[in-house]
Amino acid sequence: MAEAQVPDDPGTPSTPVTSSSRQSLPPPHETVDVARGVRRRERHRFPIFGYHSFIRLWAAQVVSSLGDWIGLVAVLALAARIGKSSPETAVGVVMSARMIPGFFLGSVGGVLIDRWDRKRVMVTCDIGRGIAMASLPFLHTVWELFLISLLLEVLSLLWTPAKEASVPNLVPHDQLTTANSLSLVAAYGTFPLAGGISALLFSVAGWLSNHFSGLHFLHLNKESVAIYADVVSFLVSATLISTLAIPRRQRPKERERINLRETFDELREGWRFIGGNPIVRSVMIGLGTGLIGGGMVVPLGPTFASKVLGSGDTGFSLLLTAMGTGVAIGVLGLSVVQKRVPKERLFPWAVLGAGAALVLGASMSTLAPALVFVGVMGIFAGGVYVMGFTLIQENVSDEIRGRVFATLYTLVRLCLVIALTVGPFLAYGLGKLSPGSVHVGITVQLEGVRLTLWLGGVIIAAAGVLAHKALRGHEARVE
Repeated sequence: MAEAQVPDDPGTPSTPVTSSSRQSLPPPHETVDVARGVRRRERHRFPIFGYHSFIRLWAAQVVSSLGDWIGLVAVLALAARIGKSSPETAVGVVMSARMIPGFFLGSVGGVLIDRWDRKRVMVTCDIGRGIAMASLPFLHTVWELFLISLLLEVLSLLWTPAKEASVPNLVPHDQLTTANSLSLVAAYGTFPLAGGISALLFSVAGWLSNHFSGLHFLHLNKESVAIYADVVSFLVSATLISTLAIPRRQRPKERERINLRETFDELREGWRFIGGNPIVRSVMIGLGTGLIGGGMVVPLGPTFASKVLGSGDTGFSLLLTAMGTGVAIGVLGLSVVQKRVPKERLFPWAVLGAGAALVLGASMSTLAPALVFVGVMGIFAGGVYVMGFTLIQENVSDEIRGRVFATLYTLVRLCLVIALTVGPFLAYGLGKLSPGSVHVGITVQLEGVRLTLWLGGVIIAAAGVLAHKALRGHEARVE
C-alpha cells in the first residue's frame, strides 16, 4: 500500500501515514494526546520555536554574547591593571584593536564566508576565540593584550556574518523578522545580565584564591575567572553549532582555496551588487547614515542630562533605560505584526521617525518628556534594525549574502566610530559658536550638546529620506 509523507513539525523528520490510518486522524484543531496538543498550540503561537536548528544557533548566540560582555568587562579591567601608571591609554589601545580589523578585513572576510562552509567557520572561530581568551591571564604587557584582542576581533568578523548569512537557511522567509528580533535580544539583551554575573565572578575569584592555593597556576584573580567563564561560553557555543543541520551549499573545491585575484573579483562583485540593488542600498543608507546621528546620543547623553535636563547621572541612566525599553517594544511589536508589515515601505519611515523623535527629545528641557521621546526613538530604532536585517536576508542570494553582511558590519562600525569621536568635538565647537539662547515666545537654551543632538536627528531623518528615494525608484521600475 502506498504511503504518504505528512510533515510532523518543521525541524523533525516526517512521519509515514497510511491511507487506512489517515481516516482515523483527528481534525487539525483536536488531538488525542494532550501533551502533543500543547506542543502544537505553542508552535502555532510561536512557530519560530519549531525550527530546532535555528533555536540551537540562537542559544549559541545567547551564550556567546553573554560571554562576550563578561569578557569585555574583564579585558578592560585587565588592560587597566597592566597599564599601571596610564590605565586610560592601555584601555584605549585595547579598544582600538576591536575597531581596526573591521575597516580593513571586513569585506575580505565576507568573501571567505561565501567560499567556505559556514558552520565550520563558526565552530572554528568559537574554538579559536576560546583559545585566545584562555591566554589572556598569562599576558604581562599591553601590546600582547593588543595582539590577542586583534585576533579575537578578526575571528568575530568571520563568525557574525557567517551566522547572519546562515539564518535564512534555517527558517522560512515569513519567520525572518522574528528570528532577527531574537538575535537582537541575544546580542544586547544579555548586557545587563553580564554586569551582574561579572560582579559575582569577581567575588568568586577572591574566594578561590583564598581557599584553593593549588590553583595558582591558573593565575586566578578577578579578571581571569571572568575570562575563563568567557572561554567556557565559546566552547558551549561551538558545541551547539556543531549539531546544526545547515544545508550544505554545492560549490567547486577550488572555490574553498584562497586566490587573491578571485578574492578581489568577488569583492568587486559584492560591491557592485550592493550599489545596484536598491533594497540593499536603502538598508545600508538607513542603518549606516542613521547611526552617525543616533550614535552621538551615547557620548553626549551624560552632558545633555546634566546641563540641559539638570538631572545628572540619574537622568542619563533613565534615558538609557527609556531607549532600551523602546527598542524592546519596537522589536516585540514588529514580531507580532510581521506578516502584515510591508517592510520595504515601512523601513525608511521608521528611520525618519527615529530622527524626528531625537530632535523632539533634544528639544525638551525637563526629564519626563525627554524620556518619552527617547523611548519613541528606541521603538523606531528597534524596528529599523530588525527590518533592515530581514530585508537583506530576503533579497540577497545565499552565494553573496556573506559579503553583504560583512560590508554592512564594516559600514556600521565606521559610522559608529565617526559618531563617537566627532560628536563631542562638534558639541564643543557648536557651543562656542552658539549665542547661548534665543527667544521665540519662550526662551530656548542653545547648548552645544543640544545643537549637536538636533543635527544628529536631522542626519537620521535625511537617511530616511534617502532610503525612501532608493526604494521608491525600485518600486517604479518593478511597476
